[in-house]
Amino acid sequence: MKSFSNKQICISTILKSITIISVILGVILSAKASVTVFMGGSRVFMYFTIQSNILIALLMLVELIMIYLKKYNSLLFLIKYISTISITLTGAVFTFMLVPVLKENAWSLANTLTHAIVPVSSIIDFFIIGVSYKIKKNKVPLVLIPPLMYVIYSSICYVLKIEFAPNQIYPYFFLNWGNDVSPFCIADHFPYLGTMYWILFLLIMLLIVGLLYLVLLDLIRKWLKKDS
Repeated sequence: MKSFSNKQICISTILKSITIISVILGVILSAKASVTVFMGGSRVFMYFTIQSNILIALLMLVELIMIYLKKYNSLLFLIKYISTISITLTGAVFTFMLVPVLKENAWSLANTLTHAIVPVSSIIDFFIIGVSYKIKKNKVPLVLIPPLMYVIYSSICYVLKIEFAPNQIYPYFFLNWGNDVSPFCIADHFPYLGTMYWILFLLIMLLIVGLLYLVLLDLIRKWLKKDS
């Protein structure tokens, strides 16, 4: 285990606490909302948003325990890296793809917690902890595992006609295999892009973000080393 400074531990503990509390509140509010509300009701656990929130919260809890037991290791940080990219996807997709569709109904308290506060606090914590660990660039493709697993899961639900919301067998419009265009077509207006193109676009963006995070970590380490 590489040692963390007292400052790192203090800041990380605060960020982890904010994340865990926000996830708990956000999930409860979402689950208690009406099924007619986007990602509301008991089916919220079928959405990538809630799944990625729960994953990052559990990871943060394990991290806290391992940090204070002085048993934090590189494998745990690798899992943190993968989970952070997933929660980044959650925040980015909601902000840039779902808000234009949901409009004034987008920023409820539950959505703000799960799509804004949790991703932001998680990303900051990644960089706070990350300066003590180094991930090789060849690990970047691992960030695709959670979203690809979700694509498979949601596609199976679509085929089996399992509803994510009343009369809706897909979680998000870009995973709707039965939209107005075929999976491999490109329409001339938003959001009607073939589902396969949406998936390909998001996977490429994940790889770029995953690489960018590692590059930023390297720059931060160099800056800290130069400043010390």
